[in-house]
Amino acid sequence: MKILIDMNLSPVWVKYFAENAMMSKHWSEIGKATDPDKVIFEYAKQNGFVVFTHDLDFGTILAATNAKAPSVFQIRSHNLLPEAIGPTVLKCFHEYDSFLGLGCLITLFDQKSKIRLLPLN
Repeated sequence: MKILIDMNLSPVWVKYFAENAMMSKHWSEIGKATDPDKVIFEYAKQNGFVVFTHDLDFGTILAATNAKAPSVFQIRSHNLLPEAIGPTVLKCFHEYDSFLGLGCLITLFDQKSKIRLLPLN
């Protein structure tokens, strides 16, 4: 699994994922901070990444386009740093690993998660 970290999350997530044997890239390593979500979405889809974000727009794009990929993992929490929610994020990634390969939208609300398979419509 490859994780593409959206601009609205800290690049410290790259180190955190690497320390936990997960490959990730922050969008700032690939594109521009001003790139629209649609560009990030398409890059993730074409290159087999799971989008990791705090932005609800990716779920909206999935619904509006009836897309089957990429999988999106969105965090709905006040504290977005790995030291606060990292273990819960890892647990969720591992728990839903098989679904991420098929295409899904995962939403993590602090300590609870919800999954929806793609396409959303």
